[in-house]
Amino acid sequence: MQSRRPFSADDLDRPIRTVLPQLSRGAAALAKLGVTTPRDALWYLPFRYDDFSDLRPIAQLVPDEKQSARVRVDAVRVEPGFGRRPQRVIAQLSDESGSAEAVWFGRRFVERRLDTGDEIVVSGKVTHRGWRPQFTSPEFSPVGRESIHTGRVVPVYHLAAGVTQRRLRELLARVLEVALPVVVDPLEAGERAELPDLADALQTAHFPEEAGDVTAALDRLAFDELLALQLTLAQARAARDDLRAPALAIDETERREIVTALPFALTDDQEAAVEAVAADLAGERPMRRLLQGDVGSGKTAVAAVALASAVRAGWQAALMAPTEILARQHHAGLLPLLEGLGVRAEFLSGSLSPARKREIHDAIAGGAAEIIIGTHAVISEAVTFPRLALAIVDEQHRFGVGQRAALQAKGTAGEPHLLALTATPIPRTLALTVYGDLSISTIRQLPPGRTPVRTEIRDRGAMPRIEAFLASEAAEGRQAFVVVPLVAESDALQVASAEAEFERLGAALPGVRIGLVHGQQKADRRDATMTAFAAGQLDVLVATTVIEVGIDVPNASVIVIEDAERFGLAQLHQLRGRVGRGAHRSFCILVSDAPDELARRRLEVVRGSTDGFAIAEADLELRGAGNLLGTRQSGLPPLRVASLFEPRHLRLAERARELADGLVADDPRLGDRAELARLQTDFAATETEGDAA
Repeated sequence: MQSRRPFSADDLDRPIRTVLPQLSRGAAALAKLGVTTPRDALWYLPFRYDDFSDLRPIAQLVPDEKQSARVRVDAVRVEPGFGRRPQRVIAQLSDESGSAEAVWFGRRFVERRLDTGDEIVVSGKVTHRGWRPQFTSPEFSPVGRESIHTGRVVPVYHLAAGVTQRRLRELLARVLEVALPVVVDPLEAGERAELPDLADALQTAHFPEEAGDVTAALDRLAFDELLALQLTLAQARAARDDLRAPALAIDETERREIVTALPFALTDDQEAAVEAVAADLAGERPMRRLLQGDVGSGKTAVAAVALASAVRAGWQAALMAPTEILARQHHAGLLPLLEGLGVRAEFLSGSLSPARKREIHDAIAGGAAEIIIGTHAVISEAVTFPRLALAIVDEQHRFGVGQRAALQAKGTAGEPHLLALTATPIPRTLALTVYGDLSISTIRQLPPGRTPVRTEIRDRGAMPRIEAFLASEAAEGRQAFVVVPLVAESDALQVASAEAEFERLGAALPGVRIGLVHGQQKADRRDATMTAFAAGQLDVLVATTVIEVGIDVPNASVIVIEDAERFGLAQLHQLRGRVGRGAHRSFCILVSDAPDELARRRLEVVRGSTDGFAIAEADLELRGAGNLLGTRQSGLPPLRVASLFEPRHLRLAERARELADGLVADDPRLGDRAELARLQTDFAATETEGDAA
């Protein structure tokens, strides 16, 4: 009989049913979870752990906690189900300290696995039924037999229909037993320093001996992910050395003429950003710069100088914004300046008539349209730039990597320079991690004339007074936003919804003109309502966070944010920036009934500071693994283990960047480090999956 060949490293990426035929039946269950190869199984990690390692006497079991006990089975019985009540298996348990009960619902097989007199370890959540402890649907295993389900730190995984935790743990344990011995660590001992070997980290991540072992194991897996990201960024920086962009050099006199044409004087921070951008544009190495600035700091002015400079140098430029209303505001704001400099700027969006779009497409292709400001329509196949040299992306984190690349690909006379704008202040370490292939300019100063916004925290009992205040502001000709976290009412979440609040305010404020916008509306309807509000045709706009960016209404003096504890601090600061843009006194009212201390502390941070960078740092500190940039943004890598908001992992990210820079400097294509290249490939695959989702 031919012996089965040894399992090899190449088998890690082959189908489980082929390389592990003894698991052919289990392979179907794993496939339901997207696990088809041994490598998939290694990286199908638990999302939490239950610590059942502390064996307690029955008399010391605590209600409403997950615990373990070593017990004797005194009796087993089955209670038949009737009506909607499922069948129950009940076991009477005891030890030297007392007696307990275990109950399983609809799991008849338990009776076949338990006999009177068995000694078992039972692990699960304990309640009290009368005077006796009761385990509800616990795991159990015979005393003396090593178990991955009881009496230890037990992993808990995401499941699919028909796959139980017990079955999944057993399958993964069998795969790990065969696969881990052939796992090759991509890092050398000196590179991983105090972090564990990869195989040890994977074993511990799935089946830790002690609860305290998990942190080091997950740190190692997080470091590998961060290193894969940083290798990609380091290679992108190195690759730019081989690319050539048009040199957009203009003399100092021309640049001063452009700056002087602005309707206001630049702040020192804006001047520094203009200088940095000009230096980048003057070279043939493609600019890759992120311009970050607080709400209202004047990033658009820097973009305007860059756009005009590109045209003065004889080239075309494009600015792409995520929403039509924001793109229109950019066009309306920049048009007087650009026309005054003799530059033709056109607006392009999908809502234009076919005839108007063809007219603009022809003007772009013929070079008559020197600057194009628009939405995703700028990157449509019908748009052809003969001399695109500068691409500017506003609120860049709202675009996917592919969309930004599509705009850059419009350059036919070389690689265009790229300037990305964001109004979300980013802590330094996070910026190094997420935007590690970009140079960063920061505008902290606010231009003179911005009206300070007074921020207050109120509970929901204050709503009648808040509504009266909205009515009085409307009577004086001013406008207000009311922001809520949901579109429609939810039974699961007792928070305000946009639709319900629109109806309620309409009844409470009959003389006030109220509009409604949210992300589930059709874009044309949403944009029409926002345009009407900007034109002063509405007094109050009830909205979700679709108004977080792209609304510039100087007449708006109040923003009410309901259930404010449900928003991130940076997001609250962004929303607050919708007011205080005109000459009127302005107010931000945070409405919250949240009882917990952390929620109150977070809101106090917003009330006590107008510095977006300080607020972003506080958000990172207070929320830890929360999402500083909102729900998953298109530009963020879909990390499986590492958290860009965990301070410990941010320190690992800095280490990963240093290591990646050194590795790429020595070997740009990692030709001598096959496992590191494999690490990158695997990471790129998860990034693609994340974009597809």
